[in-house]
Amino acid sequence: MRPTGPRVGELRERLGSALFARVAGPDGPRNRARIHGTPGPRWFGPDRPVRRVHGDASMFIGGLSALLLQSLHPLAMAAVAAHSGFRGDPWGRLQRTSTFLATTTYGTVDSARLACDQVRAVHARVHGVTPSGEAYRASDPHLLGWVHVAEVDSFLRAHQRYGLRPLTDDECDGYVADTARIAIELGVPDPPLSTAELAHRLGAYRPELRATREAKEAGRFLLLHPPVPLLARLPYGVLAANAVSLLPDWAAAELRLPRLPLVEGVCVRPLGSAVTSAVRWAMAPSRPPASAATG
Repeated sequence: MRPTGPRVGELRERLGSALFARVAGPDGPRNRARIHGTPGPRWFGPDRPVRRVHGDASMFIGGLSALLLQSLHPLAMAAVAAHSGFRGDPWGRLQRTSTFLATTTYGTVDSARLACDQVRAVHARVHGVTPSGEAYRASDPHLLGWVHVAEVDSFLRAHQRYGLRPLTDDECDGYVADTARIAIELGVPDPPLSTAELAHRLGAYRPELRATREAKEAGRFLLLHPPVPLLARLPYGVLAANAVSLLPDWAAAELRLPRLPLVEGVCVRPLGSAVTSAVRWAMAPSRPPASAATG
């Protein structure tokens, strides 16, 4: 039985507000009201799988795991290292990403399209050359495809392991199809529409993937030197350990991240479920359904 009472309710509200402020930023309340309160048609109805996945606290683990997986493409990682400012303004980047996810998942069609147009405009300005001399463009459809499939796979893995209500097989296919609608608006020409297509597409990228120096540095930053307050280091460490355990075996090996199956099964995953449940409990009070990050 969950604890109740005025003090528990106050603690719950304080924790939820603190988490929301961290991941949604100072404009979070205004963005939330706009996203959920503006009348008009949405891309996704209330019964769509994308709403369930993006509204669950498991997204905290899925998001970390996605960043680690995405870093394995040298061109994508070079663009992030040179242009994203993830070290100098990591919370700002998280807040922008969470607002984008909430807008495209729950906002009106016009708001969702505008959010995608804004991201495409940013991508059009991001280009350069890697330390090894390879040219990259953030607007490259092939590169956008990698970022998309790595993200979708990570979010879905996290939800199926830590989500409050895991999806059925048909709903998993529905989630992949839902996210394809957003991907097309971002410039991905042929995103996967089912879990089978998602697995095939991930496998097709394998020959291009490797852990560059920038990828390993990003991993150390995310896992060992996170920009979180001292009191939050322990729960963050649990989330980070579960993000690593969520990675495909080949990806963890490429990043040289330790994997101890016995420890993961006995300690890491149960703690991950506990922390995810605590986040879900803290962020639940009197808020409309939204993404784990902004709602």
